[in-house]
Amino acid sequence: MPGHKTEYFNCVLCSKRTKPKERRHIDKSIRKYLKKKFLLEGKENSVICSKCRNIYYREKSCHKPTETQQSVSSSSQTSDSRQLSSPPSVSLQLLSTAKTHAYCIVCKKPGPKLVVISPECRTAVFIQHNVLIPSGNRCCPAHVKDGLLTSAAIEQLPTTDHAFVNRTAILSLLQHMRVLCQRNEQTHLDFDDLQTLTDSDCLSLLGLSMDNFQTLCDCLKDHVKQTPSRSLRKSTAIFLCKLKSGLSNQILSTLFRTSKSSLRRAISAVRNAMMTCFVPYNLGFEHITREDVINDHTRHLAQTLFGDIDKSQAILVLDGTYIYTAKSNNFRYQRRSYSIHKGRSLIKPMVIVTTTGYFVSIQGPYLADHKNNDASILEHIMKTNAEDIKNWLSEDDIFIVDRGFRDALPLLEDLGIQAEMPRFLEKGQKQMSTSDANKSRLVTKIRWVVESSNARIKRWRYLDRTLPTNQIPFVGDYVRIVCALSNKFFPPLSKSHSIEEDEADAAKMLYLSKQVNNLQRLVEDNGLNRRPTQWQPVPECGIENFPTLDEEQLRNLTCGTYQLKLSRSYIQEHIDGDCDIWFHKDNDRLLRVKIQSRHTSSKQYLVCIEFSDCSVDAWYCTCRAGARVVGMCSHIAAIIWYLSKGRHEGGKYGVRDWGEHVLDAADIPPPVDESDSDASSCDSVPEE
Repeated sequence: MPGHKTEYFNCVLCSKRTKPKERRHIDKSIRKYLKKKFLLEGKENSVICSKCRNIYYREKSCHKPTETQQSVSSSSQTSDSRQLSSPPSVSLQLLSTAKTHAYCIVCKKPGPKLVVISPECRTAVFIQHNVLIPSGNRCCPAHVKDGLLTSAAIEQLPTTDHAFVNRTAILSLLQHMRVLCQRNEQTHLDFDDLQTLTDSDCLSLLGLSMDNFQTLCDCLKDHVKQTPSRSLRKSTAIFLCKLKSGLSNQILSTLFRTSKSSLRRAISAVRNAMMTCFVPYNLGFEHITREDVINDHTRHLAQTLFGDIDKSQAILVLDGTYIYTAKSNNFRYQRRSYSIHKGRSLIKPMVIVTTTGYFVSIQGPYLADHKNNDASILEHIMKTNAEDIKNWLSEDDIFIVDRGFRDALPLLEDLGIQAEMPRFLEKGQKQMSTSDANKSRLVTKIRWVVESSNARIKRWRYLDRTLPTNQIPFVGDYVRIVCALSNKFFPPLSKSHSIEEDEADAAKMLYLSKQVNNLQRLVEDNGLNRRPTQWQPVPECGIENFPTLDEEQLRNLTCGTYQLKLSRSYIQEHIDGDCDIWFHKDNDRLLRVKIQSRHTSSKQYLVCIEFSDCSVDAWYCTCRAGARVVGMCSHIAAIIWYLSKGRHEGGKYGVRDWGEHVLDAADIPPPVDESDSDASSCDSVPEE
């Protein structure tokens, strides 16, 4: 009839529209059954279809099986698990979800686009969250990821505080638990199931976090062939674990449950794949432009100290590193790979980084004889135009190098490249001038990053060990892969907090580099370094008025942290060792100190410090770099740290003397005089 509102009667359990003849109102017992088993609240006007009602009466009328039925069931359980089907007659005090396949157990959305929850998924939920999910339950596909329920779906699961299960469900759960235990016993390292590993485990074994490991596997998925015994993740994990730990193939084959031949094939396949699809996009002069290096990977401190912001100069730091190898049976190669400096066989990759520690390129590796020093390697790179480096560079670009590149400076000058290098001692000099020492400090302030970059390479222990000669053809690939991984996944080694902080530090260092050391003139003019002095140990010298400084004030004086890190070791040697620090106070503002060299036992240095009530005003040391005023040498830093901070900390410096656990052949007790011992023994004998 027009205007008449049609009323539909859907079954409260299966949600199907019921015909008038099949429609039944739910009573109190049915409402209790629905709430207990399906977590459904039946209203008074709710209806249930005949089919669902018959199921209810059928379950209600079921009784416990007899002993004969139980024996027959137990004898046939191995042949057909479906014969073990029984009514839910066991009540367990466990969290459980409703048993239904009509709607999603998470959001209660009705079908038909639902998926059955797999036994593996149900077992995982029970193990991790102690929640039972009955067999046959279904959920929306959005709640499942990689065959498991998502964490958001598990948090939304409606549960009861008890569960009704049958023998079939119990046996099925026990069987899945048994299979899982056997899998854990047989596989020590399973990278196919990342849920068995923590992020810290992945970092320790592979050097990458779980997310970064997955990203790397996604890059290699089309270039590494998977086999029935070795998946992509397993092959990649074997390769990274080999680089990170440096373990032998025998140990790795035990850990990964694979043969050594299969392991070697996995390492070779992943290495070739990474050199094809990963390294070219993360390392080399072709993967990055000059503009990106200048804008994203150059510290303003370096640009202010050596460059010109208006010219947009690229600043690169170069140094060679060492990969040690075994001796070769080829005598010619053995001679060419022997380093007189290190006293062992090695090959030398040339590392080129930015001032933030970003690897731009790795050249080589090269031989290690006198024809392959750092200068010769740089000349070879420029003359052969490796990786089209000449077109990448521009005039007035800057190379930060050490003294080993001195023979290559004319070539760089011809190419229009500015080279910055620590200064040399002139012939006959024992100490650098203040100007040379200051300029050398400006260079080392920037150049340290390449040393830390080399240390980052050696953190992959495979490259820190003596490699067999059959691995020499692949050393260059391994070093490039490690550097590409560092560029892709690791943070920069050197990064300032702000541009203003870098500019302030650079302005301060440039200003100090143009100053002279007035205290040095005072010492030399008055002969304080030669004047006989009555030296006194620390307790007898009046230094109570020396100013107290904190860490930030000390860093401002030293222009860095390296000297402060050595201070504790210097002071520990003199406080607990055989040496003493001798003080002499010439006046209320000038203090002279004798300190032992850490390299030469027969050498001591004279340190002069001028101070006031609240600050340290000037310093001078007789060591090679002790005349500089841009920061200070380690001897001066150790004395200032001890007097201003260390002596107030209770004498604990955190430096342990391991020599107490090692014998000293020079420590021989004096021989015992046998005649004296005989005489004493005779004297002790009583007379008859």
